[in-house]
Amino acid sequence: MVLTSENILLIGSILLLLSILAGKRAYQYGVPVLLLFVAIGLLAGQDGILGIRFDDSHVTQFIGIVSLNFILFSGGLDTHWHSVRPILKQGLVLSTFGVFFTALTLGSFVYFISDFTLYESLLLGSIVSSTDAAAVFSILRSRNIALKYNLRPTLELESGSNDPMAYVLTISFLTLVTHPEMSFISVIPLFLGQMTIGALAGFAFGWASKYVINHIHLSLKGLYPALVITLMFITFSATDLIGGNGFLAIYICGVYLGNQSLVQKSDILQMFDGIAWLMQIVLFLTLGLLVTPSNIIPYIGFGLIISLFLIVVARPVAVFVSLLPFRLELNRKLYISWVGLRGAVPIVLATYPLIAGIEKAYPIFNIVFFISVTSVLLQGTTLSIFAMWLKVNRKEEEKVITQLDKIISNTPKPFLQEFFVQNNELCIGKKVVNIGFPSDAVVAMIQRNSQYLIPDPNTVLEKEDVIYVLSDNLEGFEAAHVQMQSKLVEQKIEEKEA
Repeated sequence: MVLTSENILLIGSILLLLSILAGKRAYQYGVPVLLLFVAIGLLAGQDGILGIRFDDSHVTQFIGIVSLNFILFSGGLDTHWHSVRPILKQGLVLSTFGVFFTALTLGSFVYFISDFTLYESLLLGSIVSSTDAAAVFSILRSRNIALKYNLRPTLELESGSNDPMAYVLTISFLTLVTHPEMSFISVIPLFLGQMTIGALAGFAFGWASKYVINHIHLSLKGLYPALVITLMFITFSATDLIGGNGFLAIYICGVYLGNQSLVQKSDILQMFDGIAWLMQIVLFLTLGLLVTPSNIIPYIGFGLIISLFLIVVARPVAVFVSLLPFRLELNRKLYISWVGLRGAVPIVLATYPLIAGIEKAYPIFNIVFFISVTSVLLQGTTLSIFAMWLKVNRKEEEKVITQLDKIISNTPKPFLQEFFVQNNELCIGKKVVNIGFPSDAVVAMIQRNSQYLIPDPNTVLEKEDVIYVLSDNLEGFEAAHVQMQSKLVEQKIEEKEA
């Protein structure tokens, strides 16, 4: 079957529907959804049931870049500064040096066991050097795996921020493969320029985007998500135009915006969460269509050896070497090593050698696809088992997930404090709107008789209530205390005068 303008929407919609339904069942049983999305693409592809012929690497790369824009930007929006701040150094070291050491270790191994040149080997190592956040956390959520020692934010930060490093390494070694007369030292300026400009542009566009979002005053609130999408693409393309890493820029821009107060922020976050999932499905389906299973068969043995070396040797070596400056227990390092799933990003990066037309392009693409699938299949299905073996999982009684946790995780305000109503008689019997908290302090939740209530302005406070207040800074709580005390003094003066 050949895709045409008449049938592409029908076929695409059916494949999306099947993917969503399959993803729902996979989420319930902890099966990596990535495998199902790719499997549906394979079944619909050239060797599958529908026999759809799709072999356009340029279109695949374009779809991959657009999809990664949404996935990385959405990941940045969901990165909460107050949760990653304690492990910021560890996460950044893993996402930079960890990726580099993975590429170097695996590339050296490929060079010694194959006929690949040194630069071709390092190119292959670079392509599969980053981990996939979507695959990791879809499994952690579906199996309700709660981790100790801040492992979850560490893995979240690493997975969300290591793709730019893999991209820069891939472009650098691809340049050396296509221009063998160049030396390794000659690509260092390219590497440093990409990362430096990308980081600076991310912060600059993040600041500018916040200003635009909060000052443009759109009449229709549905236009705000569209505005943010526009700003996201401007950030990526403009950064790329000036020689920076666009993927790094949009991730940093997303992190910055996700931790700021924005107009219609709730609608923006929900929209990006949905589109990010849609982009993952579209990306994985497209990759499944591009791959021809019969072409992978000759590389199964070689691919399996490389995949096992990556999982058992290259990833652990990279993690242990990167984390040498940090005093982490052995079980934590081992678990971080095991949670190194390869997903869609390596397959997208593998299209660059195809478009460049290098000699080993097709072997590299097929090997990378095999590595990604086996990684998710082997590691993705054993995350909970390894968490128990290494004793990094929380016990059932420690998995306290309340509505308060959800509210805190979805707000950029980092400071939380309790106010006991019985300590201030002014609050008893008063509505929340009449308490007099300053605008900086937000009443997020009320605890009443071991239950958590989401208050509205008309919620009446009772004597035993505990008010949970969020604020941008500690001064906000001080202002709240002063405001409540002044109200109490005013009330007592009025009572005496009466």
